[in-house]
Amino acid sequence: MILTDKQCLLVFLKFPERGKVKSRLARNLDEDTVVSLYRYFVYDLLETLEKSSYCFRICFYPPDAGKKISDWLGKKYSCTPQKGKDLGERMKNAFQEAFAEGFSKVLLIGSDIPDLTVAIIHKAFESDNYDAVLGPSLDAGYYMIGFKKNTFLPEIFEGIEWGTEKVFASTMDIFRKNNYTVHILPAWQDIDTLDDLRALFERNRDTHFRNSQTMAFLNDNLKKTLRKK
Repeated sequence: MILTDKQCLLVFLKFPERGKVKSRLARNLDEDTVVSLYRYFVYDLLETLEKSSYCFRICFYPPDAGKKISDWLGKKYSCTPQKGKDLGERMKNAFQEAFAEGFSKVLLIGSDIPDLTVAIIHKAFESDNYDAVLGPSLDAGYYMIGFKKNTFLPEIFEGIEWGTEKVFASTMDIFRKNNYTVHILPAWQDIDTLDDLRALFERNRDTHFRNSQTMAFLNDNLKKTLRKK
């Protein structure tokens, strides 16, 4: 049985506004399309989390967007603002708050992995023999990071050049310097660019994700664009 009262998954997301989400996708697609895509990414990810039976919490940005988030997603989710001057500080603070509330194991993911599976989440939560868990993304960053309460390492979020190809390597360097054992999850693809979106579309033609809201939107609106090479 999954102990949802002791385990929590934090979902970092932004309120979808023109010019504020998926800026690299917006280089090739119009802003309205990008905002719609981001919304569907979030809807599909939340649907997966609801099926997983794990406790999860939405950590939204900007921190004053609480009412907008509630109007968008409804009031059935546990939501809290991201707090901190940069991404690293916001992630560190989110972990610390969750552990202070009594959770014994906490994972954190972003919102640009709409086809993430329940199996990956389960694998991450079951990695009890490790100090930490890390899911590498194909862009040399990571899509998931997790700790047990007694192994939380705040400095893992300090001194990182966020948004660069150094994120995963720099994070692993800090783990190694602290003699941490890390469960490396299967690599996954963040959706940041048109090529990432094309890869998502192609690899999910025959998976369960083909029935998702994201895939329906892509089929209805972007099929020709995604098939161009």
